[in-house]
Amino acid sequence: MASVSVFAANPAKGTVPADDKISFSALPSHQGVDIKVQSASAAKAIVMISDQDGNVIFKDAMPAYKEMEKGYILNQLDNGDYKIEVIADHQTVTKDVHVYDEDGAKEFIISE
Repeated sequence: MASVSVFAANPAKGTVPADDKISFSALPSHQGVDIKVQSASAAKAIVMISDQDGNVIFKDAMPAYKEMEKGYILNQLDNGDYKIEVIADHQTVTKDVHVYDEDGAKEFIISE
């Protein structure tokens, strides 16, 4: 059973992402992932994290802004494989995440 210790690192805020409408980057100290969304219609963005069995273990709605950014802490998840799915402005982006231990610290890799 996967831990449900994913949480938002900070409130959503306005931002200017790269060319992509939905982008992912590492949070400082590599504790999690920062998700940036640019929405043409200023609609809410939905972020879901699922375990390897497809069970949704975390779901969050970013407020309806045209540009938003929010960080999610991942270092409390159990080791294993997860999916992060972001749905915004009729676009869905899914990334695979592998969580593991290295040198006594929790690490993760996000697929490209």
